[in-house]
Amino acid sequence: MSLLKTMMKYTGSEQEISAEVDEFTSLPPQPVIYVSTDLMIRQFKDAHRYPRDIDMEGVNLRRLDRDYFAWLRSRMISAQAAHQSGKLSDTAWETLRERFNSLQEIAIEIFGKQTLQQALREFNPKSYTPPMAPIADPAISAEPVRKDWLFPAGQAWKCRQRVTSQAVAKVDAIRDEAMAKGWSEARLYQNQGRFRFPCGEDYGLVCFVDGSRRIGEITPRYIEIIHESAGRENRLRFFNPDVDQPWLKRTEKNT
Repeated sequence: MSLLKTMMKYTGSEQEISAEVDEFTSLPPQPVIYVSTDLMIRQFKDAHRYPRDIDMEGVNLRRLDRDYFAWLRSRMISAQAAHQSGKLSDTAWETLRERFNSLQEIAIEIFGKQTLQQALREFNPKSYTPPMAPIADPAISAEPVRKDWLFPAGQAWKCRQRVTSQAVAKVDAIRDEAMAKGWSEARLYQNQGRFRFPCGEDYGLVCFVDGSRRIGEITPRYIEIIHESAGRENRLRFFNPDVDQPWLKRTEKNT
């Protein structure tokens, strides 16, 4: 029985792997496994030549370890919630489910069931930094722009902001979790607006996370954007205008 199938039926702690999964058998050394945020698996024989995160044709991959497995599983929980609420299609859910089941089998073979159980119990998603391809030196190579990126597609707004491939990948990595918490695709991906960027509230998260910026905490009210300047880590909040915010107070005229 797969971990994901267990998760879908389990009614207690979500930190347990099914006891029905057989103990793994010792195997000869396997190639090092890299996994993308959408659960595509790649194997490399000479992985020592590669960093922890790599970018292959615009796809971000991270070397599989216990914490990364725990993070991917937390994303699957968010994806399941999005599917149950109708925000993730049946086809997309089935694709993710099948990929994760395959990944789980590999992870158990590599790390063992007990090790993964411990990783799931100790995992803290707020302190985990998702995969991100290495940032090239701006003086040497500029970040590629997604010339084909247009959201909403098929519409022509007055103004448009350029979007990089890396920014799209960062938002893709947290899409399911954000949508499960009430964010719309437009608030995540829109790069057209009525006014020149960044004025107005039309532009989505994808327009604000290029370069070395990365995504932190995700809540229904805001998504955290983290960037470093002069050796100091700064945290900004990208607020969701579709939900009530503390500083917005409704006033009624006295009659």
